[in-house]
Amino acid sequence: MIPFVDLKAQYQSIKDDVQREALNVFEQTNFILGKPVSEFEEAFAAFCDSKFCVGVASGTDALHLAIKALDIGPGDEVITVANTFIATVLGISYSGATPVLVDMDEKTFNIDLDKIEEKITEKTRAILPVHLYGRPVDMDRLQKIAEKHKLYIIEDACQSHGATWKGKKTGSFGIMGCFSFYPGKNLGAYGDGGAITTSDEKLYNKLKMMRNYGSPKKYYHDFIGFNSRLDTVQAAVLNVKLKHLNEWGDKRFANARMYNKKLAGIGDIITPDLEGVESHVFHLYVIRTKKRDELLKYLNENDVQCGIHYPVPIYALGAYKPLGQSGKDFPVTERISKEILSLPMFPELTEEQIDRVVGTIKKFFER
Repeated sequence: MIPFVDLKAQYQSIKDDVQREALNVFEQTNFILGKPVSEFEEAFAAFCDSKFCVGVASGTDALHLAIKALDIGPGDEVITVANTFIATVLGISYSGATPVLVDMDEKTFNIDLDKIEEKITEKTRAILPVHLYGRPVDMDRLQKIAEKHKLYIIEDACQSHGATWKGKKTGSFGIMGCFSFYPGKNLGAYGDGGAITTSDEKLYNKLKMMRNYGSPKKYYHDFIGFNSRLDTVQAAVLNVKLKHLNEWGDKRFANARMYNKKLAGIGDIITPDLEGVESHVFHLYVIRTKKRDELLKYLNENDVQCGIHYPVPIYALGAYKPLGQSGKDFPVTERISKEILSLPMFPELTEEQIDRVVGTIKKFFER
């Protein structure tokens, strides 16, 4: 069986360090906002080319708190992309604001920058780009749009830990960057976790209180906050993993190049575009084929675990039916959501495993 993600292989490579740091937390018994949390926040802020980082309970909470911290709420609109995980849009909805969806760019899978301005209204407060699958959005173009219309940029960098645009890390371009440390992420904890990066000191101080009941110190609450803290034991795990993140990202990119080369010319497969890509950390390696459903079934039946990210666009989910939109409004997203297929991708993936995945795909198309 070739797993979609092999967390066990990664754990074995860092097992001694993880166990040592976790045991230190258990012995200190400081499980909430212990020292490893502040150590990780400082290290991750530096890693992300930002001044500050606030650890929170999940990537979803990171998105919610970031939007809420800007006092975006009922009557406001936030622009984002139609093809993403629901957490991106939930962050907007939790604040009371209205998500405004934009179609995807067929080449990059990211938000179509040519279609953003037509969605901007007097109610628009922010743009929430998603660096989907680990590929950065063109932040030069996006920043020009945001500056022209005086809008905030809040980055959904939940899949792009370590990716760069012109040498600068994702999560450092907008007023805030939001990250998830779900176990399967490039930088994954051993449970839920998330973080917000920013270089705005006022927002940093506000976010620290927001995640901890609106409290600057115990039993004093300046406003209604939330219980959304990064657990100390998860921070300890992340401190170990962060040291390996650049190396793991390089291995993912190398694996993607290998896939692209070996999949060339097989069936109707379209591989990820790497032309001119400066940085792509390949949280997911996603191909396209019009025989997606049949191929997915064949691969899973032949011990190659695969998935779809994401099979149902935001506008088609029951939760967002009230937006009153359909595939006709987002033709690229509608078409590509029926073609995308995620193949096994993780740093420890071997060439032998890639050959087996590719060989199984080749057999499918030769039937």
